[in-house]
Amino acid sequence: MNSASDSRLGAFLKACRAQLTPSACGLPGTDSARRVAGLRREEVARLAAISVDYYTRLEQGRVRASTPVLAALVRALRLDDDQQRYLYELAGRTDERPRRRRPAQRVRPAMRRLLDQLTLAPAVVLGKRLDVLAWNPAATALYTDFASVPQARRNYVHLLFKDPVVRAMHPDWERDARDAVAALRMEAAADPDDPGLARLVGELTVQDPDFRTWWAEHRVNSASYGTKHYRHHLVGDLTLDCDTWAGPDDSRQRLMVLTAEPGSPSHDALRILTSWTTEQPGTDRTEDLSR
Repeated sequence: MNSASDSRLGAFLKACRAQLTPSACGLPGTDSARRVAGLRREEVARLAAISVDYYTRLEQGRVRASTPVLAALVRALRLDDDQQRYLYELAGRTDERPRRRRPAQRVRPAMRRLLDQLTLAPAVVLGKRLDVLAWNPAATALYTDFASVPQARRNYVHLLFKDPVVRAMHPDWERDARDAVAALRMEAAADPDDPGLARLVGELTVQDPDFRTWWAEHRVNSASYGTKHYRHHLVGDLTLDCDTWAGPDDSRQRLMVLTAEPGSPSHDALRILTSWTTEQPGTDRTEDLSR
């Protein structure tokens, strides 16, 4: 790569970061005035998990970016396909640009039928990186109105860390959150190059110190059943059995169902809770899941 390419790459990176705001990238705001529009160099470096010095030298054309660094910058700067292709061309690594576009996640018909037939038990369909793909009315009554959650945030781990209602319903939040992080680690092992997973992990790493600490522990968890304890704002404490069934194909979709022991206080509370729900189909999440 010659000096002209170096200069164009630096100018392109500056232009891309000028178009972003800290809030759009999940970064905390600052009280100090910004001399230039958009993200600062240190903020881009933080999002890309590289040193500020390295990123500065990259913008100044004093170092050549490796393929992993380019991939990290694509995620940090939220580049679309055309911008990504241009970045790799400027860096002289066109042949190394990822080309495989992941198909959108869609709920399998069999999963949909099972979900629709579960009327008294809260149930959700979880996809790759624990995205919430579909749910039944009982799950809405227990957790939250998933339909009102932006699709980019409709993720089990993200809700557990960032949604105050979902977080408050876990009396032993630290244990449950650590288990969720460990389950997400298993997802990372299945598809370490998934850009959607990288965005999720990057955002939570920046925003939440607990997630950052637990993610660094590399703990894994593939448990498909267990007991969950909830504190619901309407019906009080619930002790529910959680069972998860994986789909028979390679979609990595799982049906998570919550039930209570018949005759128990939790069973009675769950019946009361589900009796308040109205008929509504689970919503298929199909947008923004192919990246």
